[in-house]
Amino acid sequence: MTVLGHLRSQLTFLTHRAALWGASVIGDPGARLVRRGTADPYPLYEQIRAAGPLVRSRFGFYVGAGHELSARLLRDERFGMPGPHGVFPQRAATEPVHPIEDSFLMMDPPDHTRLRRLVAPWFTSRTMARRAQEIERIVADCLDEFEDAGEVDLIPLFANRVPVQVICDLLGVPAPEHERFRGWANRIAPAFDGVNSVGEFERLRQVMLELQEFFTELIAFRRRHPAEDILSGLVHAKVDGESLSSKDLLATSGLLLLAGFGTTVNLIGKGALGLLTHPDALGHLRRDPGLAAAVVEETLRYDPPVHLTARFARVDAEVAGFRIRRGEQIVLSLAGANRDPAVFDHPDQFDPTRPNAREHLAFSGGIHFCVGAALARLEAGIALRALFQRHPRLELAGAPERGDGRTLPMLTSLPVHCPRRAASSAA
Repeated sequence: MTVLGHLRSQLTFLTHRAALWGASVIGDPGARLVRRGTADPYPLYEQIRAAGPLVRSRFGFYVGAGHELSARLLRDERFGMPGPHGVFPQRAATEPVHPIEDSFLMMDPPDHTRLRRLVAPWFTSRTMARRAQEIERIVADCLDEFEDAGEVDLIPLFANRVPVQVICDLLGVPAPEHERFRGWANRIAPAFDGVNSVGEFERLRQVMLELQEFFTELIAFRRRHPAEDILSGLVHAKVDGESLSSKDLLATSGLLLLAGFGTTVNLIGKGALGLLTHPDALGHLRRDPGLAAAVVEETLRYDPPVHLTARFARVDAEVAGFRIRRGEQIVLSLAGANRDPAVFDHPDQFDPTRPNAREHLAFSGGIHFCVGAALARLEAGIALRALFQRHPRLELAGAPERGDGRTLPMLTSLPVHCPRRAASSAA
């Protein structure tokens, strides 16, 4: 497809984005919520929550940032995923398989059930516990690389490297390809939010083509040479006597890479940032490394990796005094719900000793509860515990930087100073 062809296919989409921008300027809550570029979205979440359980946007969808309503809607069978054309522009059949809109993440039963059931056994708590030792080795190797570096950026050197190695091992990606995969994972992160320009569309399309070509070759290899990894399991799985289609294999592989990478980068990075900016919390972890799991839960509550999700009405439904018509969408702020003062005392404080932190909605809920939740918790807990055991005097060396995503607002830079171990011992 030519650039002109892409431009035509994106025209309606980009016009809609421009309208969102204009509406956000004059204060429409829905437009402000889904528009990119908000440095600190939490005041907006508070405004939406204060306005009521649901607020209607002039664009015909609804937004909510309260915990009670969000938790209920995530489990309400009257509401499902928005589907590809509710969030993304319609694509030509010749476009590469999309790791979000073509995956089971965007599906409802029975297709969602069929595909998730094949993936879920690889991510149970028991299965993940057996991988703990390997994750500890990966974390230790990454820490070794900047043992005496002094000042480093934790995102590319640590928070970024650990998840890609873990998910590559699970998918059966050969070690020499891990760095290439890390590049793809970083470049494909905008897929969570769609694109804002034809240039972004071209860049995203190119990385999807490269990823599809790689997975196509790896799938063919695993057909001939199966191993103990997820991709081999999917390639040789049978559902009602039939193998998965190439589209399902490619979409599921891409989703696992994207979801298993970007979200965990955020979780590790934001957990480290939370500790570095809250000395009391860091003191608790230093005295009791076993508190790492609680740090992870509080990070998931305080600033979750994924901020927004959406559901659409499968039938006409009454919600919070509104008549929601079949097909209409509700955008939920998971991050806003996680700071609802009706559920969490002093919600704007980062407190790993909080007794009810696990009531957060960071992993969504209902049938779409994050399939990789156990892996994310295990990975981040091991990473944060090891990081501050190895570098007990770690401190910020500059201001962190964030991307402009609204669904997956990435922490892109976290400069820190790592005092040499000799200095730490002398202290």
